[in-house]
Amino acid sequence: MAYARPDALVSTEWLAAHLEAPDVRVVDGSFYLPAQKRDAKAEYAARHIPGAVFFDIEEIADSDNPLPHMMPSPEKFSSRVRRLGLGDGVRIVVYDGNPMMGACRVWWMFRAFGHKDVAVLDGGLPKWLREGRPVTDEPTMPRERHFTARLDSTLIRDVEQVKRLLTNGAEHVIDVRARPRFRGEAPEPRPGLRLGHMPGALNLPYTDLIDPQTGTMLPQAALKQRLSAAGIEPGKKVTASCGSGVSACVLALGLYLTGAREAAVYDGSWAEWGSREDTPIVTGP
Repeated sequence: MAYARPDALVSTEWLAAHLEAPDVRVVDGSFYLPAQKRDAKAEYAARHIPGAVFFDIEEIADSDNPLPHMMPSPEKFSSRVRRLGLGDGVRIVVYDGNPMMGACRVWWMFRAFGHKDVAVLDGGLPKWLREGRPVTDEPTMPRERHFTARLDSTLIRDVEQVKRLLTNGAEHVIDVRARPRFRGEAPEPRPGLRLGHMPGALNLPYTDLIDPQTGTMLPQAALKQRLSAAGIEPGKKVTASCGSGVSACVLALGLYLTGAREAAVYDGSWAEWGSREDTPIVTGP
């Protein structure tokens, strides 16, 4: 069965056929956790899809916030993406080397700032490479393009909003971290954080939405089954949380594809919640 909203995902076949299209822009949104010991920017310089520009999640962020890669102001976002040639009137396709975490974050950021014509490359760079498709180390020299940033506040949540949601139940709060981290049985990759999860939050690891063999999103029927099994009620809005606001966007994409209400993302996620003294935490299932 096709996705209810297929516009948010493109195949490697589609991208290969549209690489030269004048209204298509390709973006490498690769992001890696410190434990992975991978340098996304260096890997992009060594090998990327022809014409792709690099979107640095760490730099296109609120540099005054001590939390990692928090959303920047609309002014900073529009300034940075304009220089990358990403602007009004183009279709943006985002991929990454770690399907599909970083690409989904970039996809969500563009949507949050009002650019809806944006999609994720299904399976990312690993699938592209497996198929023998072209890559290059030649620098991409984009032409600046105007970007109109209009923040959609329905797609982002802060810590005080999440506290209220956990109390009033107006939205599901879904934690997409791995189950041992959610239960407080495994350490957090960032030091100094308390272990466990928000009371009332449900757990659906983002990896459960991705085919482990291909790195592509599960078909719609399988996505719906995973969402239902996690306790997500049809028609109820979701706020997604993770370690630092990146992998939560995989759930946002999965929900979007199935036709569910667009999810919000708790930008601070566990990097914020687990570091504060005024945020309640529980352990176990």
